[in-house]
Amino acid sequence: MHLHKYEKIWMFIGGGSLLGFLIVLGVGAFLQGTQPPSCLTTIDPTNVEAHESFKQENLGLQEMGDKSYVVNVVASAFNYDFGKDEDGAPVKNIRIPAGSKVLFQGTTKDVIHGFQIAGTNANMMLEPGYINTVEVTLDNPGTYTLVCNEYCGTGHHFMTASVEVYEE
Repeated sequence: MHLHKYEKIWMFIGGGSLLGFLIVLGVGAFLQGTQPPSCLTTIDPTNVEAHESFKQENLGLQEMGDKSYVVNVVASAFNYDFGKDEDGAPVKNIRIPAGSKVLFQGTTKDVIHGFQIAGTNANMMLEPGYINTVEVTLDNPGTYTLVCNEYCGTGHHFMTASVEVYEE
């Protein structure tokens, strides 16, 4: 079989590119210890309340220090559960001071749900059996809508909450 000179050149370029890619991947994986992200924190989806972060009294906004907060949330059946207020009513609005660093921790009891705060880079998928986290710094005051961006059933479009970032 006879190969034209240009075919040989392109075969060497393609093969060299493939070899170069595999070398870079190998160096990253083996020498630098790079690994794909994995869900290390697992939880029993039928007993979410057994985990310290998702007990009813620990849901919602918790101050961890100066301008540092943790928000624990459980998604289920077209609802984000941030706990209850003083009157026992479900919390649907989280208020956070501007410039705060916020760690959102979430899980779900039933099916896969999304967690996206529109207008920010807070976006994660909540899966039964796993705890997912995303950390953001909320600098711009305003009211942001928290939406489920994974179809979770017939009431999916009602699954919203709000995050209010206010000036101190």
